[in-house]
Amino acid sequence: MGAGTTVSESAPRRLLLLRHGRTSWNLEGRVQGQTDVPLDEVGVEQARLVAPALAKYAPVLVRSSDLARARVTAEAVADACGVEVSLDSRLREFDLGERAGARLTDYAAAHADEYAAFRAGRYDVVPGGESREQLVERFVPAVQDALRALRPGELGVVVAHGAALKVAVAALLGWPAEAVGTMHALGNCHWVEIDDSGAPENLAGGLRLVAWNRHA
Repeated sequence: MGAGTTVSESAPRRLLLLRHGRTSWNLEGRVQGQTDVPLDEVGVEQARLVAPALAKYAPVLVRSSDLARARVTAEAVADACGVEVSLDSRLREFDLGERAGARLTDYAAAHADEYAAFRAGRYDVVPGGESREQLVERFVPAVQDALRALRPGELGVVVAHGAALKVAVAALLGWPAEAVGTMHALGNCHWVEIDDSGAPENLAGGLRLVAWNRHA
């Protein structure tokens, strides 16, 4: 805000929820989960390109999953915005247990029924996998904390992971779990915009979806 600018106390707080850049496992069609796979060259370039686009929103904070693919993406954004990255392990991707590292084609061939449930978003069918409920329990409070850290009219960026973001956004907006299946997958370095409709004291019912799957 410029000097002397007055912002209404009811002005919405806004968050851009950004998926990390591409990794080699994204390209190869491997299950990633919480495996700490770095960005590939394309992913680094995606982060470089998205950073000035998000800087135009003038974020006052950048929070990120501590996994390298999200952290490095967040660092590019934070550098462009002149802020520091705050890491939060609650923003990690679903834990996908024993299937982490598997090629999707091999997974489908070896465990057809389980794979069908996995593709439908039932990640707890995976041996050692995390359920939607477990993801929501840790991820949603992290996003709510980021919103609470903003003052009216301010905007922040949260950098995380595709599947986790889809499920968490639906939960934040109060949508039924089945709605996730109607949401298009987020592209690498694509983002979601939500705001609190000027009602931060009621984060469970006052959030709005402003945009989905935007990109630079």
